[in-house]
Amino acid sequence: MSNPKAESMARYAAAVTMADSLRAVSGGVEPKVLVVLGSGLDGVVGETRVVSTIDFADVPGFPAPTVQGHAGRFVFGYVGETPALIMQGRIHLYEGHPVELLAVYVRAAKLLGCETFVVTNAAGGVNPAYDPGDIVLIEDHINLMLTNPLMGPNVDEFGPRFPAMVDAYTPALRDLARQVAAELDIDIREGVYAGLRGPTFETPAEVRMLHTLGADVVGMSTVPEVIVAAHAGMRVLGFSLVTNVAASTGHGHEEVLATSAAAAPRLATLVAGILSRL
Repeated sequence: MSNPKAESMARYAAAVTMADSLRAVSGGVEPKVLVVLGSGLDGVVGETRVVSTIDFADVPGFPAPTVQGHAGRFVFGYVGETPALIMQGRIHLYEGHPVELLAVYVRAAKLLGCETFVVTNAAGGVNPAYDPGDIVLIEDHINLMLTNPLMGPNVDEFGPRFPAMVDAYTPALRDLARQVAAELDIDIREGVYAGLRGPTFETPAEVRMLHTLGADVVGMSTVPEVIVAAHAGMRVLGFSLVTNVAASTGHGHEEVLATSAAAAPRLATLVAGILSRL
């Protein structure tokens, strides 16, 4: 028979343990922002004054990523004067991890002092007006993963049982992103991200469905992390880099990585410019 209180305490303890492990290798950096970099988007680290790093696999209880394009490394450092914890890569539901595990590192970052969460991903373009290489400022999401990281006993130390998601993507941060993009002369689009489990790319019928539902881009990440961050009261800013036209023929993960490599410097410059203002 399950014990909800014990399970809630265990979830909190897992976040505390991970936070303690990361703090021990932080090099004294007290991060104010957590940045998660999607497939092929490691360029932000090039804009960072790195103080220390640790591989995912060297953090107790945390797995190494299994997907090409995800380095699997935590980086402590400074972007401008902003202290940051940067994740080069992420873990995904389709790798077989429980959804609760995706909550642990966001909560650990919160315990370390991160009040802002900046998330990036590589995504397929659903909106026919979007082209590979476009940067999309996420204004909202549609959770089609058929799960939620807050299922089960609530962890009251982080947030309420029924958190609102109306402004999960913080309007003030989206305003800042538009301002910085204009100053840097970087074109951005804005749209809705649909999260599916994967690992298969979408069928043409699924893409038509997503377009009907109001999605502009689709991917296999981000939604669980944002839910956890919003629950914990963190400010959230999200970007998708369109790497392929969803349901187009002949594309695969190699195309995703190639497009990311070509377009990532613009996104890295934009994210670095935003982080330096936080």
